[in-house]
Amino acid sequence: MRTLCVFLFAALLPSALSQAGDPFSWLSGLRHAGSMPADNTGGDCPEECDCPPSYPIAMYCDGRGLTAMPAIPSRMKYLYLQHNAITALPDSALANATNLVWLMMHHNQLLSDQVGKKAFAKLQGLERLYLQHNNLSRVPPNLPRSLRDLRLNHNSIGKVTPAALEGMDNLTILYIHDNAVSDISLKGLNSLTLLDISGNKLKKIPEGLPDHLHQLYMESNAISAVPENFLRHFSQLQYIRMSHNELTDKGIPPNTFNVSGLVELDLSYNKLERIPPVSDSLQHLYLQANQIKEFTLGSFCSIVDVVNFSKLRTLRLDGNEISAQDVPSESALCLRLTSTIEL
Repeated sequence: MRTLCVFLFAALLPSALSQAGDPFSWLSGLRHAGSMPADNTGGDCPEECDCPPSYPIAMYCDGRGLTAMPAIPSRMKYLYLQHNAITALPDSALANATNLVWLMMHHNQLLSDQVGKKAFAKLQGLERLYLQHNNLSRVPPNLPRSLRDLRLNHNSIGKVTPAALEGMDNLTILYIHDNAVSDISLKGLNSLTLLDISGNKLKKIPEGLPDHLHQLYMESNAISAVPENFLRHFSQLQYIRMSHNELTDKGIPPNTFNVSGLVELDLSYNKLERIPPVSDSLQHLYLQANQIKEFTLGSFCSIVDVVNFSKLRTLRLDGNEISAQDVPSESALCLRLTSTIEL
């Protein structure tokens, strides 16, 4: 018996050594050996894609140089088409893919005029749709109301109409940054927790922002003012980023950012001349590259004593018109948790 085992090991050793550079190449061997037959339920896997028998509900067509949509078996739930050169998505392209949960089509060349009005109509269970880095000039019509994660960033979208996102009660993540959006409607997105509308052409903060936002990113727009009581109806908002806008002291009502719950506030690269009052629970404040001329300790602590102090850990004021000599000695007590103050 021992002789037989040694013989079998010796027979397998050359094969194992030849695969030493790829520790997972044995998976390919299993596939070609036919030990795990392909699942052809709902249609065959197209030749230009990969449908692993070990994961028959996923179809990998990413980075294959595709210029048109492949045929999609109906069993598929996860479809990866990113990093291709697909320009069109006709109504028929996804008609058979009614079970899709994830659809990844980022980094293609999709054109709005070549996306069918009913292209997504039958995807009633779709939860994640990635369309970033395409050539879209508008939000595709009739998107599934089941979506939870929608990514449209790095396109050429100029406007988001009320109808575009209507009824998306399940949507929690929306990336639409780095477009050309000058007008956007977000009403009815009751579950939205992350909104990134940075790098657009907004001149004011959109109306009807969802109440349950947790992260709000609006950098690199042309926003010059903040509405009265802007943050009062948000109960879970912790992160606000508004750097690289046109904000001035006049455009920020008193105590706008003095609300509990905020963890991070970024107002850098604006036109502020004063430090706006913030809550003593704020942990990270970025005000660099403004025109601030005075270090007002009252912006951080309304009362300065042993018990009352700011929770700030990060404070950036570099690129303003103040120096270390402008920082009052009482700051050590108020800002006792701040590791460094950059001036």
